[in-house]
Amino acid sequence: MAIFEFAPALEISRKIVKEKTNKAVLKLVPDINSGEVVADRTFGILLTAIFTLGLIFLLAINTALAQDAFKLSELKVQAQILKDEREAILRKVAEKSSPDKLAESASNLGMVPISSPNFLDMSGEIK
Repeated sequence: MAIFEFAPALEISRKIVKEKTNKAVLKLVPDINSGEVVADRTFGILLTAIFTLGLIFLLAINTALAQDAFKLSELKVQAQILKDEREAILRKVAEKSSPDKLAESASNLGMVPISSPNFLDMSGEIK
């Protein structure tokens, strides 16, 4: 029974909500009589600015990546050059340390091959 007593109050509150909602919706629409036109210019400028900033950002990233790629290729070339130089030095050392080259270098210095080798006895006994 108590619910039916509130029925007129509910009806009045519904009318108030409908009126306020209609006013709010009508306030969003520009008045036609004033001659104002909603400008899309600001929205276009905003989109253009966002697009331009995005392109500039991508350009900066691509430039940084390209610089790193160039540096990487230069470092690879330097590494290959150093590897080649190391191999050349190792080849020269191997040539100079071969028994034939050592014998030739010794004879150039005036050394002669020994026919009977002498050995030292470090035990202290004299023979």
